[in-house]
Amino acid sequence: MKKSKITFMNLIFLPIFILSGCSSKTGSLPTATTYQSITTSVDDYQYLIGPGDSVSIFVWRNPDISGSFIVRPDGKVTTSLVEDVQVSGKTPTMLAREIEEKLSKYINNPRVTVSVNNFNGPLSEQVRVIGEAANPQAINYVEKMTLLDLMIAVGGLTEFASGNGAKLVRIVDGVQKTFTLKIDDLITEGDIAQNIDILPGDILIIPEAWF
Repeated sequence: MKKSKITFMNLIFLPIFILSGCSSKTGSLPTATTYQSITTSVDDYQYLIGPGDSVSIFVWRNPDISGSFIVRPDGKVTTSLVEDVQVSGKTPTMLAREIEEKLSKYINNPRVTVSVNNFNGPLSEQVRVIGEAANPQAINYVEKMTLLDLMIAVGGLTEFASGNGAKLVRIVDGVQKTFTLKIDDLITEGDIAQNIDILPGDILIIPEAWF
């Protein structure tokens, strides 16, 4: 009989599972409409600006105060007329309306358009994959992303992964919950029923198999 293998990775993940077990509730995987965010459904996803994004602000008939700005790590930008505008966590439309309100102190009836380049998004909107993925990392959320899309992005599982023991951590109705996923069944058996929707802020934890 083979003995259970205790590795450094096991010791790392054990506190994570203990913590998630104490602070979350388990249950059947919910539909993707229960996530408490500006995105409440995979069908109404709106991109939120984050640090590192390049934001283009165009003020109609005022090219001197228009321009492109890099969002600082504190989530703010400084324009010609308005300093330290908080932009992180807002949609481009929301930001445009706020800048119009601020500029109305200096310009009569300003019209502003905001566009985004070099997408990063706020950390709260990214999807994190840790553990026995081939390339564990934080992934920028893309509209209608599924578990299969996420696994392709991280290169699949390592040979030591327990795919059917993977955990999804998600905020549901303001409460952190943990759900068991069956990634092995999805990838090796082609069980498409396991290909659930992924939402901004999800955390996927893939443990090492105990041999």
